[in-house]
Amino acid sequence: MKPLDEQQQRARTWFESLRDAICAEFEAIEGEAGSDARFEYLSWDRADPSGAPGGGGVRGVMKGKVFEKVGVNVSTVGGAFEGEFAKTIHGAGEDPSFFATGISLVAHMANPHVPAVHMNTRFLVTTKRWFGGGADLNPPLPIAEDTDAFHAALKAACDAHDPTHYPRFKQWADEYFYIPHRKVHRGVGGIFYDHLESDWEADFAFTQDVGRAFLDIFPRIVRRRMGLAFSEADLVQQREWRGRYAEFNLIYDRGTLFGLKTGGNVDAILMSLPPVAAWA
Repeated sequence: MKPLDEQQQRARTWFESLRDAICAEFEAIEGEAGSDARFEYLSWDRADPSGAPGGGGVRGVMKGKVFEKVGVNVSTVGGAFEGEFAKTIHGAGEDPSFFATGISLVAHMANPHVPAVHMNTRFLVTTKRWFGGGADLNPPLPIAEDTDAFHAALKAACDAHDPTHYPRFKQWADEYFYIPHRKVHRGVGGIFYDHLESDWEADFAFTQDVGRAFLDIFPRIVRRRMGLAFSEADLVQQREWRGRYAEFNLIYDRGTLFGLKTGGNVDAILMSLPPVAAWA
């Protein structure tokens, strides 16, 4: 992989620092619940199809009392896309060379009153340079207060940069996180954005604020709900919704396809799948 330029290194450093902050907060929550669960980290290396080193990443997974399974991955990879896949990537149709760095997080919670969550932000370079990402909440048992708080935090992050961001990115999330064969949304939404490439410094600042907003709001929701009592019927509902989550990630999720098509670590790519799910 080619040496990183200044923008690539700054983005990589941010995603890794965000990982550290999120993992520390999630471990603190486990401690508050009387659990000594901690993240286990596994480094992996990627070989480009040419045989040259293609970067790599670190998979972090924790299984605890509050977080039944949470994965927080960071990766920095580069090389060239293979075959026709290059034509599906922004700016890679004529030149398949690429660079990508980012963070990807999925948390599946033990208590069905605590929503599952996804967050991903990334920086990609082809013949173009852009940021993408977002976050969405996936409660088996939706609670309006939590949904409203999650959206309010993301809206505040958006509004600080551009008042058109939130309505546009919310709609994008509503359209993206949808399961056509079920005719249902994956959860209660959030924001999704891609190909943000108008002003690098401004787009990087916005992407950082999305990460900070997530780090602020999701732990507050977890702490608010993790001690609630739940029934066997609640667990059944949770497992069935996890089944739908798995269907989306395996059939429609672009990040899953990108990881598999670029030779990423399979265990890290599929860490988004829930530990227990059901199909009734």
